[in-house]
Amino acid sequence: MSDSGPAISVVVPVFNGAAFLAEAVASVRSQSLRPFEIIVVDDGSVDDTAAVIDSLGPELRSIRQPNRGPAAARNRGLEMARGDFIAFIDADDLWLERKLEIQARRLCGDPAVQLVLAATQRVKPSDGSETGGRGQGLMPTGPVWMLLSLGAALFRRTVFDTVGQFDEGLRQGEDVDWFMRARELGIEMGVSSEVVQLYRRHGANLTDDRQDTDRFFLTVLRKSLDRRRAGAASAKELAPIEELSHFKPSQGEDAS
Repeated sequence: MSDSGPAISVVVPVFNGAAFLAEAVASVRSQSLRPFEIIVVDDGSVDDTAAVIDSLGPELRSIRQPNRGPAAARNRGLEMARGDFIAFIDADDLWLERKLEIQARRLCGDPAVQLVLAATQRVKPSDGSETGGRGQGLMPTGPVWMLLSLGAALFRRTVFDTVGQFDEGLRQGEDVDWFMRARELGIEMGVSSEVVQLYRRHGANLTDDRQDTDRFFLTVLRKSLDRRRAGAASAKELAPIEELSHFKPSQGEDAS
């Protein structure tokens, strides 16, 4: 990695995220390794998201589209991105300041690794409430998790040429679907135990509807099974899903 670092494009999909978007972007701008560009894709918000975007400065790249879901918003940002590395952050999440530095160093140091996953800490308002607005203090809730989370990963741009974009037919689970397709294709993934992302619980998370979440997850698993039955990959080539989605690493552990 050079002194100036690699060119990293950060894509921020947002739908009705006015309460949190500025904090998410601030956490990107506070990175020890500054990104090359930040792209905000407003997926048809009807709150004050557009005004928040306007307040974030002219150096921010942004685009608005009709509401088509998170996968379509991520794909639009990916199409606009000019960096060699790609990162995603949801508008209600936050990054710790060395997130990009830690993961870019791993990618630059090992050409075989196509993406690096790291750990996520769930947080909630420090007053114990189920909702939290702009600027409210946050506290950890639950253990540190290794999630199949786009926000806790950094990708080589070229990996999307191999795996493809996000499935716009999925309103949830498009992230897990993409990671499963990557595993089926044998994409080399690095895993770091460092916590790089704060996942904010605020009472309106897309995954709060457990019935919907379970339904989409089963859909994703069924799609993976169908691909493997069709010969796209062998089941024995896939790591057990819990190794990536429910693995709590030991402090200081780093494995690939």
